[in-house]
Amino acid sequence: MTPVSLRTPAVARTAAFAALLALVALIFHLTAPNFLSLTNITAIFRHMSASGVAALGLTFVIVVNRFDLSFPGIASFGAMTMGMMIVLGYPLWLAIFLGVAAGTVLGLVNGIAVGWFDLPDIVTTIAVGSVAVGLSFLYSGGMTLSDNFMMSGILDLNDRKIMGISGPVFVMVLLYVAAGIVLHATRYGRGLYATGENAVAAHFSGIRVRWLIAFAFVMCGALACWAAVMLSAQSGRSDVTAGGGFLMPAYAAVFLGAALFGRPSAPATFAGALLISTILNGCTLLAIPYYYSDAIISAILIAAISVFDPRIGAALRRLFAARGAKSRLKES
Repeated sequence: MTPVSLRTPAVARTAAFAALLALVALIFHLTAPNFLSLTNITAIFRHMSASGVAALGLTFVIVVNRFDLSFPGIASFGAMTMGMMIVLGYPLWLAIFLGVAAGTVLGLVNGIAVGWFDLPDIVTTIAVGSVAVGLSFLYSGGMTLSDNFMMSGILDLNDRKIMGISGPVFVMVLLYVAAGIVLHATRYGRGLYATGENAVAAHFSGIRVRWLIAFAFVMCGALACWAAVMLSAQSGRSDVTAGGGFLMPAYAAVFLGAALFGRPSAPATFAGALLISTILNGCTLLAIPYYYSDAIISAILIAAISVFDPRIGAALRRLFAARGAKSRLKES
């Protein structure tokens, strides 16, 4: 049996993340003794469930080396689509299906535009996101939808426990496991990574690059709407701002995880989302105003990139090597 060594990059990065998470937890525990209580730990995972699912969808787009700025607007459109179906009295399963389907269709629009017609991803997704927000207003003129929500059963999705685990957390973990299998245990996942590394080389290697780019955007749109469904289950309503809080946490989780683990992946995004949720939860316990959250997340992201970016690490190693050489010269 091959012994596990901390010198293995994956093991070393995992150990570094675990140490960082433990340090953060210890600091908050010393200032807020109830931080490590079971109730609060459960709250941390419940808090990250919706934004974590949105970040998971974004991971697919980042893997193929593209950007998506439309998923907050798509999430809002999916939430309003589902909400209107609930208001009209349709079954909950059909309302959720149509809400997620709406995001899937708009994700496909992004994928076709970027993957097949080579339109710039940032401009295209800004436009699609704006259209999605506009469509969200058509349902109720921008008014919040909450009629029939109490009787529809959607609140039970948030309160239910599955195998002793909170429903939103169970769904989030299940989606991460499924995405991890797709990204890391199938040829489609290898094709996604190959597309992100070099799309031209991937194309001439027989990989269907256009289809995979479209698939990545479809996953981003669909999972953004899943996140909006989870958010609506928590709040008991649907509104046009449902996806407004997804953008920064999702990008921070993906890039923080990629900085910590060396590349974007499902486990890396989960780790990034967990670390961000842990820090925000600790700030809440310390009564730090919520409107500082974006600044806190941005500072975490910049710090993580600075510490874990391989180029910065290489520069620091060269610096220490140069200082060591100077010291040896002085001693000689």
